[in-house]
Amino acid sequence: MHARLLVAVLLMLTLVACGDGGTDGGSPTSATGGESTTTSVQPTTTAFPEAESGPFVGLGELELVESTIPFLELEGPQWMPDDGVLLFSDVSANTIYQVGADDEITEFRKPTRYTNGLAVDPQGRLIAAESASRRVTRTERDGSVVPIAERFEGARLNQPNDITVRSDGTIYFTDPAFGDAAAQAELDFRGVFRIAPDGRLTAEYRGETSETPNGLALSPEESLLYVTDYAAGLVRVFDVAPDGSLSQARMFANVAGPDGMAVDEDGNLFITSYDGGAIEVFAPDGEQWGVIDLPASPSNCAFGGADGRTLYITTGPALYRVTLAHPGRY
Repeated sequence: MHARLLVAVLLMLTLVACGDGGTDGGSPTSATGGESTTTSVQPTTTAFPEAESGPFVGLGELELVESTIPFLELEGPQWMPDDGVLLFSDVSANTIYQVGADDEITEFRKPTRYTNGLAVDPQGRLIAAESASRRVTRTERDGSVVPIAERFEGARLNQPNDITVRSDGTIYFTDPAFGDAAAQAELDFRGVFRIAPDGRLTAEYRGETSETPNGLALSPEESLLYVTDYAAGLVRVFDVAPDGSLSQARMFANVAGPDGMAVDEDGNLFITSYDGGAIEVFAPDGEQWGVIDLPASPSNCAFGGADGRTLYITTGPALYRVTLAHPGRY
């Protein structure tokens, strides 16, 4: 068992997006780009000697990536290795943004049908969960958007939320029904779906209508799939068979309002605790390493950067990043 580690990242409450040249009236629908800088705060850590090889060793400064764009509801960060950029969604603003090497934030796509989760397939193509259109799409290299999942057993999907992709091209996505989507749901379950490389869609997990499958992440060796349930405050883990099918759903951890997740190369799980205002980090055996405290409730996180060692974190109005010692899974 791993020794527990408490990590407190101390942030000034005055960290807010700033800069000259913002849009008049702050309208998110008119923003097309924004000059960006970063504000850093050196975190303080307390660790037991036994944790010298843990995921927080070598933790860098937590940076707020500042922008003149008035973000509303950030989600779905995804590093695009072929392009060297980070994409992320502003669900309420109906926009996907990108961050380049110079930290300039620009629009990637608008409108997006209120896209939430993003992923990238082995061919470098963007996979998106479009909550308003209740479908999952793929963006081809020519920019065309192709639906790859819309209906199951004759019924429309509920509200695709988050996505992850296996190295063979198998796509997993969650399909909860938050808010008004529950009244419009045609399926009688809240599920975890799999799209096989040949395009076949299967429901791998059929949860009760009270469940809210949300974020999901594969382990480094792709033998496990983790899925958060926001309403229940827990994370489940499934075994992944060679053909991509899931089995043996079981409890992994309790987390306050768990949302999105990321996994490092050692299999440590970084879970956004929306209700707890932190990233909670767990070892593969379920032991908690500690937490990264944030000034706002985090919605999702993803590893990125050329070396895979940057953890990007979205909150409602802001994008943060922190460098870690161990790289993570894109």
